[in-house]
Amino acid sequence: MLGRYDTRSVPGMRLAAVVAAATLAATALTACGGSGSGATTLNWYTQPDSTGTFDKIAAACSEQSGGRYKLVISVLPTTADGQREQIVRRLAASDPTVDLINVDPPYNPELANAGWLYEFSDSERAQILDGVLESPTRSAVWKGKLVGAPYSANTQLLWYRKSVTQQAGVDPTAPDFTWDTMIDAAVRTGKTIGEQGERYEGYMVWVNALVISAGGSVLTDNERGRDATVSLDSDAGREAARIIRKLATSKAADPALSTSGEEESRASFDGPNGGFLLNWPYVYAAIQSNVKDGSVPQSVLDDVAWARYPRVAADKPSQPPLGGTNLAISKFSQHKAATLEALRCIISPKMVKERIMAVGDPVANGTIYDDPEVRAKFPMADLMRESINGAGPRPVTPYYGDVSAAIQRDWHPQTAVDPNSTPKRTAQLIGDVLHDRRLL
Repeated sequence: MLGRYDTRSVPGMRLAAVVAAATLAATALTACGGSGSGATTLNWYTQPDSTGTFDKIAAACSEQSGGRYKLVISVLPTTADGQREQIVRRLAASDPTVDLINVDPPYNPELANAGWLYEFSDSERAQILDGVLESPTRSAVWKGKLVGAPYSANTQLLWYRKSVTQQAGVDPTAPDFTWDTMIDAAVRTGKTIGEQGERYEGYMVWVNALVISAGGSVLTDNERGRDATVSLDSDAGREAARIIRKLATSKAADPALSTSGEEESRASFDGPNGGFLLNWPYVYAAIQSNVKDGSVPQSVLDDVAWARYPRVAADKPSQPPLGGTNLAISKFSQHKAATLEALRCIISPKMVKERIMAVGDPVANGTIYDDPEVRAKFPMADLMRESINGAGPRPVTPYYGDVSAAIQRDWHPQTAVDPNSTPKRTAQLIGDVLHDRRLL
């Protein structure tokens, strides 16, 4: 769910290799729950959650079922690659103990294409998508079928220091505010722009957001799988490369750009040279927490403001990054009716509000942003909803891991990115990897 828990790279691990490894252990798997009297045990695989919110929601939904089921949390690894690997291994082995899964949107196509996810009926689809924003909905569909229930829906905002923009004479909330305007403003004021430049999934998010905001895409004809058209070698791809190189080679770049993740870039923004930051909405609550513990002065929080993700071109609306989590039901679950009931409870407005209030991550249900308590906690609630609704997905493909890994490798470090050669070279690399002509 790229953002708070998704913090490291996604390997381009081939599905066939995982299936082969998983089937070795398939005979050792046994079903869990529902074999005797009492509640049916449902296993819900989630990302780690230090707040305990998943446990609270699981307990509340179990109680609400009146004894029909009991949701039990199974915690996935902390890293994105570890989460994907464990989910793939279990589903490849037709593990009947997997019922409900938190899935990062880019991995939905891979799991669905393999035939491992439950496809919701038309009536179920209408219920599940009630109130859900447009962009998260698209992320949960593969070949016209809804294969996940949009749950959390993260997006990046532009965070800025009001004193810096006043000194620079720019307005980040203006409709024509661009990356070039921001970089030039940071250079003039001697401040930095915080970004995620480490070689991990967060960097792929940045590259993709620039490409689609420029009017292009990394892939087209995605449903053709490995035969999709690699469209990165385009004017949009070259413009994305130009902006990354411009920032990386300017005085506005954080010296640690090539090794910065979400928290490293936030720490830079909180420091004396911070001017701008591209990051997820958790940033606001995190700065508030740091003010309380004394590690960040109150003056920093007072100086922070927010705007929509910058444009690449003044005449094209930006397409902010889309993160989040979809809830998927395993095709191999032996308790689909009970799991579907539990899923409906988890995505209900009451439970979704519980999550956004406790964890601070945005949600896919757009009606939640009208709640007075949510608006009091998140003064940027309207912008969060607008950004999610206008966000652009990462490439929707069963081979997403390979595509992401190729871009992370070929566009790093940022100072070596060349608009004239990098997009073309990377497009060739992706095509070769998809057709097994080269390995990552």
